[in-house]
Amino acid sequence: MPRHLALTALALAACGPFTLAQAQSLASDTSMVDPTRMVDAFEATNGKFEGYRRSGAKGVCAMGEFTGSAEGRALSVASAFSGQAVPVIVRFSVGGANPRAADNTKSQRNLALQFNLPGGEVWQMGNISAPVFGAASPAQMLGRIESLRPDPATKAPDAAKVKAFADANPEVLLQGRYFASQPVPASFGSVNYWGVHAFAFVNAKGEKQWGKWLFEPVGGVQGLSDDEAKAKGANFLLDDLRQRVKDGKLAFDFNLELAQPGDRLDNATVPLPEGRRKVNLGRLKVTAVAEDGSGACLNLTFNPTALPRGVEPSADPMLLARAAPYGVSLGRRLGEGSKQ
Repeated sequence: MPRHLALTALALAACGPFTLAQAQSLASDTSMVDPTRMVDAFEATNGKFEGYRRSGAKGVCAMGEFTGSAEGRALSVASAFSGQAVPVIVRFSVGGANPRAADNTKSQRNLALQFNLPGGEVWQMGNISAPVFGAASPAQMLGRIESLRPDPATKAPDAAKVKAFADANPEVLLQGRYFASQPVPASFGSVNYWGVHAFAFVNAKGEKQWGKWLFEPVGGVQGLSDDEAKAKGANFLLDDLRQRVKDGKLAFDFNLELAQPGDRLDNATVPLPEGRRKVNLGRLKVTAVAEDGSGACLNLTFNPTALPRGVEPSADPMLLARAAPYGVSLGRRLGEGSKQ
């Protein structure tokens, strides 16, 4: 197998829930073009920065611990909720493919997590600073990305093509409108992070409670005025993060919004209706930040279908389609020399 395909296969295997044989088949089967086409589209539209993630490129690794609550134990047999502190690998990042993206813009922030649970079990998740995802399906996401691809001659997207796709797929505008309505976050530690997908929490009796989670900063949400954001400059988030962790003031409550019968659970562009009951599953504390360009998160993909016993995925097509493009992207980064 050529080296780039071997790296992709190994990366896909690391993403789970693939076996190595399945990953090798997917990486080498030219009839299964979707994951590769998706990553190619990201690179063509957003730029290619070798060694960096194709999304959330500007980031930093951190470490933390999570302690589950009694409410979490009542909802799920997952060992994360035992009440004992479990170690967590954390990655904070700014949205987009550019590792030099500005911190003082109204764009996405990301909180990616890997809970290292007893018995070698892991729970991975990717949380974003919006209650909705940017597309309802992989095909819609690919179409949106390709509609934004710059024209080689003008170096800008074709406005007519962008409008035509958005008019036919209005869901793709929801996330951008949300960011435009919010202030620039004052810190990685002062903004909400949503899981956007629905999951089932399964208790010891086999009973399932569906819901969508979010991580809410213990210190409260804080945004910047336009003038404050301008004064902060383009690179303030990392220094702020290090100081908050040093002061012991960076923690999030892991909360679950409980779904009710009839709620839409298979579409990440549709949040649960306002007013749904919310329960606290525990608290995440961030305890250390890695040196720039290093840390335990460097080659993790944070596949949100890597779940512990007691938590099950919904049929959301965007959720189920994430692992394969992540593996393709990681395979390329490994070949290029991974960078943070």
